[in-house]
Amino acid sequence: MAETIFQKIIDKEIPTEIVYEDDLCIAFKDINPAAPIHLIVIPKKPIESVDDVAEEDEAIVGHLFFAMGKIAKQQGIDRGYRVVTNNGRDAGQEVMHLHFHMLAGRGFSWPPG
Repeated sequence: MAETIFQKIIDKEIPTEIVYEDDLCIAFKDINPAAPIHLIVIPKKPIESVDDVAEEDEAIVGHLFFAMGKIAKQQGIDRGYRVVTNNGRDAGQEVMHLHFHMLAGRGFSWPPG
């Protein structure tokens, strides 16, 4: 997998506003927010997309969701937020490193765009 901007954030080569970090993941504020609160949550292990999650990654992916619950409480958005992931370029995935968007602070409609 080619080095991505997310790997550079993990390696602290690019400054960003980190809101959460542990041994397996990191969460930071999106630089182009689509909502008043827009966080990106990524595994530290480079996994390109949902399609590239291996059986050995099951615990990491589960941990990402556990971490998002903690982040929601820390950020005061645990009453409601949207979690989004885009899988592949045709779905709008711009950075080829598995990541989840946490969006909050405004109303959301269904179905999404």
